[in-house]
Amino acid sequence: MITIQEQEKLFIEIGKTLDKKIECFAIGGTAMMFLGLKDSTKDIDLVFLNKEDRKMWKKVAISLGYKEIEARSIYGKRDNLPDVVFIGDWRIDLFLNEIISFSFLKSAQERIIETHEFSDNLIIKIANPNDIFLMKCATDRQKDLDDGKAIIDKDLVNWDLLIKETLNQIASGHELAAISLGYFLEKLEKVGAKISHKALDELFNIVENQAKDKRSKL
Repeated sequence: MITIQEQEKLFIEIGKTLDKKIECFAIGGTAMMFLGLKDSTKDIDLVFLNKEDRKMWKKVAISLGYKEIEARSIYGKRDNLPDVVFIGDWRIDLFLNEIISFSFLKSAQERIIETHEFSDNLIIKIANPNDIFLMKCATDRQKDLDDGKAIIDKDLVNWDLLIKETLNQIASGHELAAISLGYFLEKLEKVGAKISHKALDELFNIVENQAKDKRSKL
């Protein structure tokens, strides 16, 4: 597990070693630690908007002793996998615009709620809890359920915003966004999270309309 203090130390070291200013977005447990929603995380999740910034971040991490690992050994045969580096039991996932089956859209970028700068050259922007929550259903691991429930328990979910963003994801080409989120909400309810049934009904109406639209084109 990576603690808040260890995460900050890593970012300071990366920032010191970079020779130009780059920025990225923190999602997942990384962002949740910045927001005070958890004290440690199993891995650090970052999203980059351009390939060169990600390449430079990875190069610096490797110069500090990190090793690269094949992402498929962790994520299997999914799409839009991150570059992955590790040292000991620390793992850092470096995504490029896409997080498995979701995109880090302009709307999410505009909702950031904090910006942190480390040693001048590393800028990390913290995703909104609603976008953190939505990205959680892209990977759908046990820790994602735990984190999703924590966000709901803190009353940080805007259900109308989630539906709107799901439609944005579908418009961007991620046709399974609604069914993925609906399935995630059903699993969360089974572990005691208080989900919005109105939102769940809206999601399945979206899925139904998608199916009708496909049938009409046959």
